[in-house]
Amino acid sequence: MRLGFIGFGEAAYELSTGLRKEGVETIYAHDVMLDHPTFGAQIKERASQAQVQILATPEDVLKQVDVVIVAVPADKAYGVSEELKPHLKKDCIYVDVSASTPVVKQNISKNIEEDGVLFVDAAMMGPLPVYKHKVPILASGSGVDRFISLMTPYEMVIKKVSGNPGDASAVKLIRSIYMKGVVGLYLELLEAAHEFNVEKLVLDSLSETMDSNGFEQTMNRLVTGTSIHALRRSIELDGSIQMLDASNINSSMSKAAKEKLEQLAKLNLREKFKGQKPESWLDVIEACKEQNIAINN
Repeated sequence: MRLGFIGFGEAAYELSTGLRKEGVETIYAHDVMLDHPTFGAQIKERASQAQVQILATPEDVLKQVDVVIVAVPADKAYGVSEELKPHLKKDCIYVDVSASTPVVKQNISKNIEEDGVLFVDAAMMGPLPVYKHKVPILASGSGVDRFISLMTPYEMVIKKVSGNPGDASAVKLIRSIYMKGVVGLYLELLEAAHEFNVEKLVLDSLSETMDSNGFEQTMNRLVTGTSIHALRRSIELDGSIQMLDASNINSSMSKAAKEKLEQLAKLNLREKFKGQKPESWLDVIEACKEQNIAINN
């Protein structure tokens, strides 16, 4: 198995470092920034540390490899696939690890599969400096089974989502709604707690609530309860917003949450559920969808 990278940033460096230790004998790479006056030296230094052979052009890499991992910024991913397409060999596995949208991944897949290339939409689900090549990867697309077969012996942790390109990236981007969004909430509440000098009381109270059950059970309780109390909770949140504004603390996350709750209240799920909390968050999501369709029609 001959492996190559197009784009030799952090992702390629960390994966290469781990895979070389697992016995992958030769890894090739090319990066468009290779001759950059600032970043070129870093790329070459990392390649030297990881024992990766840097080649002058993408074509040189593609001539050598059976699997190419394309690790470029999301906004460059489709354009790079266009540039690489004329040089891809039939049955080569093209693995895109960018954080592109499902639509972009689908378009890349259609683009390169015309020439008999196998495509893998790979979503890395953890910090690379921690996991390196063992980072949990969700994968979808026509080349997933072969990719797993080739890379599992080198201790890569790859889970098949489906044969549909874009499905793996959808999981990652949906997960990011929480993982990135919750940081904004953390910052807002910590600023407020620090301003009022009540950090320990706030964090102890939240810890007691959030640690009492697992994530899914807590999420289910909050979503189902809010479905019938959305209006009251949006009004309560307005008090938090007024407090933040009075203290000159940015309240953008709270305002966004209040708007979401107000939208939920307009669907009148309290009446639909007859004032009784539903059993599952899925009941709430399906009811929202049904009510939105009724309103729009």
